[in-house]
Amino acid sequence: MILSIESSCDDSSIALTSIDDKKIIFHKKISQELDHSKYGGVVPELAARLHAKALPQILAKVKPYFSKIKAVGVTTEPGLSVTLVEGLVMAKALCIALDVPLLAINHLHGHIYSLFLEKDSKFPLGVLLVSGGHTQLLHVKSHDDIEVLATTLDDSLGESFDKVSKMLGLGYPGGPVVEKRAKMGNKERFKFTVPLQRASKLGFSYSGLKNQVRVAIKSLGSPICNEDINDVCASFQEVAIKHLLHQLKRAFKIYQFERFAVVGGASANLALRSSLQELLKTYDIKEFLTAPLEYCSDNAAMIGRCAIEDYKRKAFVDLKDAKVRPKVRIE
Repeated sequence: MILSIESSCDDSSIALTSIDDKKIIFHKKISQELDHSKYGGVVPELAARLHAKALPQILAKVKPYFSKIKAVGVTTEPGLSVTLVEGLVMAKALCIALDVPLLAINHLHGHIYSLFLEKDSKFPLGVLLVSGGHTQLLHVKSHDDIEVLATTLDDSLGESFDKVSKMLGLGYPGGPVVEKRAKMGNKERFKFTVPLQRASKLGFSYSGLKNQVRVAIKSLGSPICNEDINDVCASFQEVAIKHLLHQLKRAFKIYQFERFAVVGGASANLALRSSLQELLKTYDIKEFLTAPLEYCSDNAAMIGRCAIEDYKRKAFVDLKDAKVRPKVRIE
């Protein structure tokens, strides 16, 4: 089996995955959300210290399996440099102690494989990747051939949810709480403008929408009541999703996909999933793929599933050459 480690941001996670049948033998994640919530976002140095404490705690639970480990897969890109290092240091130590090779995994590549946990992969497919750090439209032709069709020009979808939540004093992470509040609000109250409606190139942008929300909140005065908060969340989420759908409609006129998927932490938003499902009905797309809700956010299980493919290809990395690359993306 493969032991995988994920520490790209604020989730400490380790998994064991069977190479032959892709079954998840063990998976554990320790979230740091409560530790960072008081700051309204992730504090990198704090996250690194918490990884240094949590990862050994999880590793202790898999010691009985050490003799069966054939390789160690670890997230090395992209992410926070100080947190990626925590995972890589542990991975290198394990490779030396167990005399097994190292697999360096791209975190975004891992999100794609969250679609194929405990099952075979299906390529080619179109993928909308929406997370706290990225918003990208991808054409995944195969494991080794991924084309970036569009990417964000500024904020990501997940980041915009976090920032709106912070502006409203709702805490961190923003995605779940904004989605919850949006269900109770009037999405028609605030007439926010859909970004990039007349742009010549495919792309995503949330900085302008975020500023529209800021102005709307300021106009409400202080203190802001629950009804106002709910209406802001509902109106913001409505336009944030409309922006994605508008860009996808443009993309589907250029690119044809038999399968389409949404992955990343923000893909757990049920309003987004429902809207995408309705959109795809109007196009000749045969299958809509989503990851299980518990595996949408950062986790080692998806890293392990991706690592199986690299293991089969013998894409091992020399320990001396292995390093973190915080800003590297799929492209």
